[in-house]
Amino acid sequence: MRWFGFGFNAFGQICVHNELSKDEGRDTVSDVKIMNPTELHRNVDKSVCGRNKCLKTSQIRASWSRRVWLHVDGDSCVCLAGFGGTSVVDSSGCTDTVLSETHLTLAFSDRIESWDLQKKEKTPAWSMEIQPPTDTSGPPLSLPLVPGGYIATKPPFYRSLSPHLKAKSLALGAEHAILLSATGAVYTWGLGSHGQLGHGGLTSEEEPRAVEALWGMPMKHVVTGGWHCACISDGADLYIWGWNESGQLGLPSQSLRKGHKEESSQQAADCQSASINPGGKPLEGEKDKEVFISIQAFPALLDISPSCEIRTVSCGSRHTAAVTATGDLYTWGWGEYGQLGHKNLISTDEPQCVDFFKEQKLYVVDVVCGPWNTFTAVGEEEVKLS
Repeated sequence: MRWFGFGFNAFGQICVHNELSKDEGRDTVSDVKIMNPTELHRNVDKSVCGRNKCLKTSQIRASWSRRVWLHVDGDSCVCLAGFGGTSVVDSSGCTDTVLSETHLTLAFSDRIESWDLQKKEKTPAWSMEIQPPTDTSGPPLSLPLVPGGYIATKPPFYRSLSPHLKAKSLALGAEHAILLSATGAVYTWGLGSHGQLGHGGLTSEEEPRAVEALWGMPMKHVVTGGWHCACISDGADLYIWGWNESGQLGLPSQSLRKGHKEESSQQAADCQSASINPGGKPLEGEKDKEVFISIQAFPALLDISPSCEIRTVSCGSRHTAAVTATGDLYTWGWGEYGQLGHKNLISTDEPQCVDFFKEQKLYVVDVVCGPWNTFTAVGEEEVKLS
């Protein structure tokens, strides 16, 4: 697969600055804000990992200032890019990774390791041995899930979970968590001040609590951003909830639409003074009656486009990206650093297709949102027909 990145690049986590400077018309601002999807280098420099060949990238994770990618080519190689430069971690046999701003966590067949990125030590800051699961009938656990619990982004790293939950996957937000059970039920806990728990209020929960609004509708995928969550049902429908300050829920955001209303106020005033309402369009006074959503404390069904099935979704700090079954990428929310991929820095509360991939006849198969940027995996369009 080929990987592309766009959005926040102040530390070179998408592409290093001296590479960008080779292109005409580049400046400091465009080095930091990558508005056009840019292909990530597939060749790992020999001086970094000791291999002079192209490796297959199977996974990318991102924090605010770094990107980690897991390469698989017979053996594994985990590389970091961004703050502190490009480096490789002792990772032979690594099968999974999780990245936070302070720690890199690696999963192996027999252990879990967490490396402190703020220190240059040659040993992990924390590790634990794990036993292979006795029940191998289901899919293998992926980080941050581990047998009996999950790995947090700060000490204590290991947190236990009740075996009754039968966790299938888990995602961690700024100060909350969302869990998908083997039965398709969704549980959340942690900080609830922005409605990110989906229980209908703004209170916090110390223990996992089922999202009752989704009860009876099995889900197959859950994700979370800074203060919002999303999940995909077995029927490929997208549900989303939490904070909508930047339109990251795909619901009407007053802060985003205020500027547009101010620009159109003069035109509306002219219509009012002439007592004309062309085409029966609502006047400015009527537009003010539109309902805006700052916090959506219950899961809301979001229609990306008519009859659109969602394959996967990812949440950034204040933006969201979804891949459809037809291989199209849609993004919405905060766009200050170009993380929406629409070749501008405009935020939007309406899901919009990223035209770049359609124009290049590329079929999007996966998306991973960092807090302020976005990474996508693509294949050639022919893949869609195979």
